[in-house]
Amino acid sequence: MTSLFNRRKKKSRIKFYDFDGQPLKEGDVVMSLRYELGECRIIMTENGYAYESVKTGEKVNYAKMIDAGTGYQKVRKLGS
Repeated sequence: MTSLFNRRKKKSRIKFYDFDGQPLKEGDVVMSLRYELGECRIIMTENGYAYESVKTGEKVNYAKMIDAGTGYQKVRKLGS
């Protein structure tokens, strides 16, 4: 009876990896390959992940950075 009412947590289907396949998380610093954002920090917003340009403060939703061919993000992770 307990399993009938327990909700299962759904796993995220988002492939949140940089263009080279390295995993990304909130707080990582990356180099944007789109929208001329330059160096960006990954932040969490009310709509999900976003990239915030270190130089200009412009924010772009992660969905706009998805590469159609691979499903990875069009960014390169800086550092480790």
